[in-house]
Amino acid sequence: MDFFLNNYTLIIHFVEVIAAITGIFYLKKFSKTPVKYFIYFLVYVAIIELIGAYPTYVEKFEYLSEVKELLRGTKFEENYWWYAIFWTIVSAVFYSFYFREFLESYNSIKTIKYITSIFIVSSLVYIAFNWNAFFVSSFYFVNIFSASVILLTVVLYFLEVLKSQKILTFYKSINFYIAAVLLVFFLIKTPLIFYDVYFSRSDMDYLRLNATINILCIVFMYVTFTFALIWCKPRNI
Repeated sequence: MDFFLNNYTLIIHFVEVIAAITGIFYLKKFSKTPVKYFIYFLVYVAIIELIGAYPTYVEKFEYLSEVKELLRGTKFEENYWWYAIFWTIVSAVFYSFYFREFLESYNSIKTIKYITSIFIVSSLVYIAFNWNAFFVSSFYFVNIFSASVILLTVVLYFLEVLKSQKILTFYKSINFYIAAVLLVFFLIKTPLIFYDVYFSRSDMDYLRLNATINILCIVFMYVTFTFALIWCKPRNI
């Protein structure tokens, strides 16, 4: 478990970048399908994750000591704000948009649009009313609401697949793998949010457990994405 703690950022960046590079390599194959948007998103995630790890960089590399001093005591010393905006909020908006491209049910599409709109507005209002805390801590409300939007979107997608002829070839569809891994990922990760209240840098057992679960979930997700991009074909979508 110490290996995961010592190489946490490196492992996460590695699988994200591999998925993004794989997506770019196979972009031509999916260029005429909405899957191209998913590939763009993978590249986006790799970039924002690399940038978002700036607290780790300034802490680890001595040549960034001047940057560290500039950030010290400012609202940007920690990266909570970065991930709240560019991952938590954006990911929910993206996946709700992405899966709507494959839904045929008017009610499902309308429901996703409605819930996503509520999520965006309520998240922005919540951040505005908790502006100072926005830079120093994670917001459980935004995190849980974001996961709920993605889970709802995935469930509606699966329900439509079950009711259609797509069920006969579901295992050949890249969207099945994307939806399935998102379902598993957020069902595991979301309950862990409630345990963040027990976070303490002095509790190494919790840190090891949390880091291990996070890395295994993230590796599982991006390795599955990479496999799906390689194995699946556009005509099976």
